[in-house]
Amino acid sequence: MQLLLLSNSTCPGKSYLEPAIAPIGKLLRGRRQALFVPFAGVIVDWDAYTDKVRQALAPLTVDVTGIHRTADAGAAIATAEIIIVDGGNTFHLVKHCRDRGLLRAIHRRVQEGAAYIGWSAGANLACPTLCTTNDMPIVDPGGFDALGLINFQINPHYTNQLPAGHQGETRQQRLDELLRARPEMTVVGLPEGDWLTVADGAAMLAGPYNAALYCAELAEPGVLTPGSTITLK
Repeated sequence: MQLLLLSNSTCPGKSYLEPAIAPIGKLLRGRRQALFVPFAGVIVDWDAYTDKVRQALAPLTVDVTGIHRTADAGAAIATAEIIIVDGGNTFHLVKHCRDRGLLRAIHRRVQEGAAYIGWSAGANLACPTLCTTNDMPIVDPGGFDALGLINFQINPHYTNQLPAGHQGETRQQRLDELLRARPEMTVVGLPEGDWLTVADGAAMLAGPYNAALYCAELAEPGVLTPGSTITLK
C-alpha cells in the first residue's frame, strides 16, 4: 500500500501543488493513469477542478480523469493506477463517496496496489474517520467512518496559534476534547507544508516542520520530527 497524504495543496510563493510535485513523482513508479475524486469541492466546478489538477501534474505526464465523468465509477476505480482525492470540505467529500458506494471500492483498490494521493480533505479521507477535519458539517455524510487506510487520524493545516485577543479554542484544546471523548484515537497534527508517505507498513513524516502527536496517554502533545515513522498495525 502506497499513500501520499499532504496537509495542503499550496504554500506561500508557490504555485498550486508545486510543493507536492517531487513526492508525487517518487510515488508514481511508472504509473500514469490517475482518477481524480473532486467531491470535496463545493463552490468550485468539478470539471474546472479536474483541469486544475491536470495542469499542475503536467510536468509528471500524468493523465488525469475526473471520476464524475466516468460512465461507471466503480469500474473506473477497479482499474485505476492512481487515485487522487482533493481538498475542500470533508463532509461533502465523504457524503458523495458514500452515496456513490465508492468508499469500499477505493479501499480495496488501494490495498491491491493503486497509489493514493490526498491533500487536506483527501488526507482526512484516508483516516479511520473524518473526526479530525477542520471543516463545518455542511451536509450529513451518513456516518463518520472513512477509508481506514491508516490506523491514526490526521489533522491537516495544523497550527496551535491564535490571533491576539481571539477567544476561541486552540487546536490543542479541540483535539484534547476529541481524545477525552475518543481515547482510543491517535492524531497527527500535520502543519502546512508537511506530508506523510505510507509504505511497507509505516507512515513517515516529511517536509520542513515538526508535527504534533496526540494520544490519550500523553499529557502534552508529542513531537514528530521529519523522518519520524508511525507503524501501521
